[in-house]
Amino acid sequence: MPTHHTKASLIGIQHLLAMYAGAIAVPLLIGTGLGLSSEALTYLLSIDILMCGVATLLQVTMSRYFGIGLPVMLGCAIQGVGPAILIGQQYGLPAVFGAVIAAGVFLMVFARLFSKIKRLFPPIVTGTVITTIGLTLIPVAIEKMGGGNQSGENFGSFMTLLQAFITIALILVVQGFGKGFIRSISVLIGLVGGTLFTMLTTGISTQPIQQATLFQVPKLFYFGMPTFHLVPIVLMIIIVTVCMVESTGVYFALAELSGKELSTKDLERAYRTEGFAILLGGLVNTFPHTGFSQNVGLVQLSKITSRKPIVIAGSLLVVLGLFPKVGAVAQVIPEPVLGGGMLVMFGMVAVAGLRMLSQTDFSDERNLLTVAISLGFGLGFNMMPTLFAHFPEAIQMFTSNGIVMSSISAVCLNSVFHINKRKQNKMSIADTSL
Repeated sequence: MPTHHTKASLIGIQHLLAMYAGAIAVPLLIGTGLGLSSEALTYLLSIDILMCGVATLLQVTMSRYFGIGLPVMLGCAIQGVGPAILIGQQYGLPAVFGAVIAAGVFLMVFARLFSKIKRLFPPIVTGTVITTIGLTLIPVAIEKMGGGNQSGENFGSFMTLLQAFITIALILVVQGFGKGFIRSISVLIGLVGGTLFTMLTTGISTQPIQQATLFQVPKLFYFGMPTFHLVPIVLMIIIVTVCMVESTGVYFALAELSGKELSTKDLERAYRTEGFAILLGGLVNTFPHTGFSQNVGLVQLSKITSRKPIVIAGSLLVVLGLFPKVGAVAQVIPEPVLGGGMLVMFGMVAVAGLRMLSQTDFSDERNLLTVAISLGFGLGFNMMPTLFAHFPEAIQMFTSNGIVMSSISAVCLNSVFHINKRKQNKMSIADTSL
C-alpha cells in the first residue's frame, strides 16, 4: 500500500499536469505573438513555470496578511494574452511588465476594499468580458492552425491543416471517452499527440531545447527596465480585476469542498496575495496569475482537500522553472498543433463567459442591451480600429482594444441601468405606501 506521503505526491503531480498546459500557454502565446527569439521565449516559459509555483505556495499557506489556506493552484491568466500582445506591439515589452507591476500594486493596496469594487463586476459584466476575450482570440488560433504566417508559402497546406485537426480530434476523443484525470489533461494529450504526429511525418526542430541552458535563476527586469504608461496600466488593472472576480468563484468552490466558511479577512488575504504574486511576476517578467478552476475539478474528483498535494505541486513547479530545458520543450510544439489547442482553449474561454452570462436575467431588456452593446463594442472596435483614426492617440489606444471597450461599456451600462432600476423600485414602494 502506498504511504500517505506517496499518495500526496501522486495527487500533487496530477494537479501539476492538469494545470501545466494552461499555464505555459500564456507565455507561449504572448511570446510567439510578439515574435520573440527562441532564447527570450525559453526564459518566459521557465520563469512562468517557476512563478506559478511561487504564487501557488504563497496562496496555499496562510499567515496574518497573506494566503487563503485552501488547496488552490495559481497559474498565468489566459485573459492577459490579448492585452499583453496589444501593449507589447504598441509600447514594447517593458510597458507590459510595467503595467503588470502597477496592477499588482493596485490589488495589494485595494485588497480590503475589493469587496466593494467587486460589486461592479457581477456575472453580466465578467461574463461579457470573458466572452469577448475568448472570441477576440479565436482568429489568432485560426492563423496558427494555418501555419502562423498568412503570407507564408505553406500557409493552409493540407499537411498543416491535418496537424491542427488531428490535435483537435485527439482533444475531443479524450474529452468524450476519457475519464477522471486523463480527461482533465485532454489539451496536453492533444498537444503531445499532434507534436508526435508532426515529428513522424514532417519532422520538428529540437533546436530550442539544445540551445537552452541547463540551469537559470530568475532575473530582475530581463527585458529591460519597466516603463509605465496610463493606458496599458488601466487595461491591465481591468484584466486583473476580472481575474480576481473569477478567482473568487474558485475560492468559494474550494471552501465549500473543504467545509470551510470564508470570511472577509480570508478574501482580503487572498486578494493581497494574488496582487503580491502579480507584482513579483512583473519584476522578473511574467504575467498576471489567477486561481485555476480545472484544479477545483480534481479536488472534487479525488475528494482530497488537504493542502499537502498542492504544496508538493507548487514546489515541483519552482524546481522545474529553474531548468530552462523543461520550458524549452514547449517550443518544439509546431504552430498548427498549437493553433488546434488554442482554438479549443479560447473557445472554452468564450463558453466560460457564456456560462457566467447564463446567471443573468435576460427577461430584463436592460440586461440584454448591456450584453449586446458591450459585445458589439468589444468585437466590432477590435476588428475596425481605424474607426477612430481621427481621434487623439490616447483615445485610440482605448477604442482599438475591444476588451477594454467591452469592459468599460459593460460596467457603465450595468451600473447606470441598475441605479435607474433601484430608483424605480423606490418610487414603486413609495406609490404603494400611499
